[in-house]
Amino acid sequence: MMDVLQCLKKYGQRLDLEIAHETGVPLATVRQRLAGLAATGAVITCTLTRFEKGKRIDALQCRVSGYTPPLAPGRKAKPTSST
Repeated sequence: MMDVLQCLKKYGQRLDLEIAHETGVPLATVRQRLAGLAATGAVITCTLTRFEKGKRIDALQCRVSGYTPPLAPGRKAKPTSST
């Protein structure tokens, strides 16, 4: 089973609903862990209200504080030079 912090590092910014689904942990437990991590400053959270098919969904959007994911593999665009 994956930890909440490891899940955020692996997948980047996520909703608490997605974290609960991916880790297999109940939503209430995920929210408690996120509150603890936010209190220490390891995670940044904000509330989010979304409407899907007319149904209101209140969730927490989370990301790891100060974490920059690695660059995507593949070719990079060449910078344009203005001369």
